Amino acid sequence: MPVYLLLIGFLTLFFLSALFVIVKVGPLIILQPHRITVEDYRRCTNIVSPADLHLPFKDIAVHSIDGVKLVGWIVPAGASLKGTIIYLHGVGDNRISGLPIAKLFHDQGYNFCLFDSRRHGGSEGRFCTYGYHEKFDVSETISALERSSSSKLGRIGVFGVSMGAAVAIQAAAIDARIVAVVAEACFTDLWTIGLDHQKRIIKVRSKFIGKIVMKRAERVAGFHADEVSPMKAVADVHVPILFVHGTQDSIINPRYSEELYRCAREPKELYFIRDAYHNDAWAVGGREYQEKILNFFDRWLSPTGSTSN
Repeated sequence: MPVYLLLIGFLTLFFLSALFVIVKVGPLIILQPHRITVEDYRRCTNIVSPADLHLPFKDIAVHSIDGVKLVGWIVPAGASLKGTIIYLHGVGDNRISGLPIAKLFHDQGYNFCLFDSRRHGGSEGRFCTYGYHEKFDVSETISALERSSSSKLGRIGVFGVSMGAAVAIQAAAIDARIVAVVAEACFTDLWTIGLDHQKRIIKVRSKFIGKIVMKRAERVAGFHADEVSPMKAVADVHVPILFVHGTQDSIINPRYSEELYRCAREPKELYFIRDAYHNDAWAVGGREYQEKILNFFDRWLSPTGSTSN
């Protein structure tokens, strides 16, 4: 047999084998991201609970509409109540990442709620669906806070990071109790970010492979990827949104926040943090970023704040 035929046969077998692995493993990478634990955080920080920052807090448990138990903390305001902020973490992360932010808002008069998204941290759930189910989890969390809070909540804002930003926008589109949103490093839709991650992992941005993987993920987890779209949802958000992005973000392209900003209704803001990457906007932005989000929530969550266009 000619050598070139053997080479073609080998390459074909290699391609089919690689495609099989991608199709089998790809959906699990999407649906079951690595679960960062408290022990993982303890390897790099001693701050793994509100108590480590000398913050008062209560443990909370919320049951989703499909029976998934979500766990979190509520840190009550340390001064005269201005409102309540719900923090939504990124994919693979958990509520611990929001503790420095909780300290800031507690000291400035806000209740601050942090909970582990489904299939993350200490919460239950087999699959992560990037907002398909998670947007309803936010609504259930608000309802649980309304039922159990020993103090008033005031107006409610949501602060989401990465996947949490996508969830925040999708939640605000369906729940009128949310009156302001900060969306840091948000993607436009699951299909697009899926292709971006595919390119980063296997160095190929193939819509053919992406479609096969995503369709299988849909069947496995019972959701619709087309509906996971902050870009579509933002048109139905009638409250102020502050879009934030690091200029050097290589995980979620900064232009996605620009695209979302263009499609969003007024009032809206777009804020870039120079030299920040994907997970360090809080550290790189420093006091300027802190003041930016505080001023944003102070404006829109105050009793006299207006959310009309």
